Amino acid sequence: MATTVMESIGRVFISLQQIRQFPQLLTDAAPSMPGTVRDTEVPSYFRERYVCTGYRPLNQNWRYYFLSLFQRHNETLNIWTHLVAFLVLLIKLCQLTETVDFISDRHSWPLLILVLSSLTYSAFSVVAHLLGGKSDLAHYCFYFLDYVGVAQYQYGSAVVHFYYAVDESVHGLVSGIFMPTAAILSCLSCLGCCYGKYCNHSLPTWVRKVCQVVPSALAYSWDISPVAKRLFFWSSSDPAIIYHFGQVAFFLSCAFFFTCPLLERCFPGRCDFVGQSHQIFHVFLSCCTLCQIHASYLDFVGRRKLYSSLHGSGDVVLFVGLYVVTLIMCVGIAALMLRKVKQVLDFKLKSK
Repeated sequence: MATTVMESIGRVFISLQQIRQFPQLLTDAAPSMPGTVRDTEVPSYFRERYVCTGYRPLNQNWRYYFLSLFQRHNETLNIWTHLVAFLVLLIKLCQLTETVDFISDRHSWPLLILVLSSLTYSAFSVVAHLLGGKSDLAHYCFYFLDYVGVAQYQYGSAVVHFYYAVDESVHGLVSGIFMPTAAILSCLSCLGCCYGKYCNHSLPTWVRKVCQVVPSALAYSWDISPVAKRLFFWSSSDPAIIYHFGQVAFFLSCAFFFTCPLLERCFPGRCDFVGQSHQIFHVFLSCCTLCQIHASYLDFVGRRKLYSSLHGSGDVVLFVGLYVVTLIMCVGIAALMLRKVKQVLDFKLKSK
């Protein structure tokens, strides 16, 4: 028995030693990885307000940016917050497939759209924060991709709220216009975010925030409206209501931290690695998404009789098709704005 215990302790000790050696192994694998630089050494549109250090140098090889996943810089936690969220959402999807028939049950398709759109926006966010420091063009390309992810997630939010959470009175008022309007607002949100980023060349930072926040706020107000009546007249017998309250509270919190760099402003230069408002925004947005998915699942299970009577058999197919159209439109908007960015960058290069 004693021999067995000692062997087990020895294996644990070896495992801990290997874990402790991982940073050194990474350094040995990439000995030429350059350190981070100050904000004055990167273009102005790469900089975040009150974040002074921790920027990765531009124009390194792709391997450097992929390996920077394990490096300390000012994007590290922005990457990992949504990378962890992506993995949690993937586990959530696997759990849902055990109780939900996403293939045969058409009524489950809006829930699937929400989960897939959530995975997409978190994955695109990881890519943007991980690879957006490669070059000027890569910065715009990957962040425009991030905005496509946000826009299609807005549509995913709208479809579950309208399909599962809406009641008869609200459905009767907006049944013909709700989802087309949600699709249009998602595209406008993508356009606003891309245009705000594009304007970084010539206009102040607050212009970007206005272009991003106003269309997104309009989209959220519309997308959450089917839930609003239930929130105002909530009942303790409604199992999903606490999660709907949770998703709204988390969304309002993440909206605050997205628009206001509170900690960086109070402690300039001290939040370069941890404590940035954008990191907190990521955490709250992920919590909002998880609450939203669980609330939608509870509505899918508990309100089936109601939503089955409200939505015709062809509605869900139409909503899936509209999701695909919205995604294609957002990709087209991002591609168009990227073309304009490339023209500006080419002009600057020729004028040097």
